[in-house]
Amino acid sequence: MDLQAFKQRILPVQGRLFRLASMFLRNREEAEDAMQDVLLRLWSNRQQLDTYQSVEALAVQMTKNLCLDRLKSPARQKMTDDSSLLTVQAEGISPYRQTELTDSATLLRRLIDELPEQQKFILHLRDVEEYSFEEIEQVTGLTVNNIRVILSRARQRLRDNYLKANAYEAGH
Repeated sequence: MDLQAFKQRILPVQGRLFRLASMFLRNREEAEDAMQDVLLRLWSNRQQLDTYQSVEALAVQMTKNLCLDRLKSPARQKMTDDSSLLTVQAEGISPYRQTELTDSATLLRRLIDELPEQQKFILHLRDVEEYSFEEIEQVTGLTVNNIRVILSRARQRLRDNYLKANAYEAGH
């Protein structure tokens, strides 16, 4: 694969790779570093990329694996930068409502973090990146039916936990 083909096939997915890395690492700089590492690895192995059915699926899988490795790394500091990921538009919204929305977004972020890795990953691919079930099948190797079940369970768990948390807060 030459430079032109690399630019055409890999660079358009940079945004998706960055958002995926951000979901896992919760830090803008770490997510940028992870994305750059993946792009460098893809460039280094560009001669073999034509053998893959979907280079995008490969890039997503590489990003996921690299992020999980970084999360497991004992040297990783527990710095988070959720402020850059959770921004609430302040125009025309009362301070009370703005706080309520920020709290709700923070709660959802925490509940998503508590999901099993597979559920979190598939939920992200489907609902954030808007991948089709077939694209998710390529990335994960799971069947479409299995993906639908995992996604349904993830959404149900999020819904239940969100309602429980709000009921708990309302009761206190």
